[in-house]
Amino acid sequence: MDETQERRRAPRIRVAGRLGARARATLDVRLLDVSATGARIEHYDVLRPGSTYAFELPPALGPLTLSAKVVHSAIIGTEKTPEGERLLRYQSGLAFTAMNAEQQATLTGILERVPPGGGLGNGRVII
Repeated sequence: MDETQERRRAPRIRVAGRLGARARATLDVRLLDVSATGARIEHYDVLRPGSTYAFELPPALGPLTLSAKVVHSAIIGTEKTPEGERLLRYQSGLAFTAMNAEQQATLTGILERVPPGGGLGNGRVII
């Protein structure tokens, strides 16, 4: 059998030069607290202070995605997975940025419905 035989389902085309592209990922986070201007989250992946991401509130609170800038982030501990892998646990503070009037009104409505100390659930950060 010829080792160089093409096995891809579709041929690839080589691109000249150095074209950039963007890949996005979703990071599940635990929402610790939230206000009209930002939130505190806990997570397992690095979020760099100064970076801006799309932040989705937990579905139980209502469908809302906001632009959020990481103000601070620190390692707060480690956690062992069932497979024995040790993960770093981070806590980060987010500041909501560039909210329009509709987003602000939706967030205000959500904050009025959440009782102090109420379970906030898990959100997502799109990186």
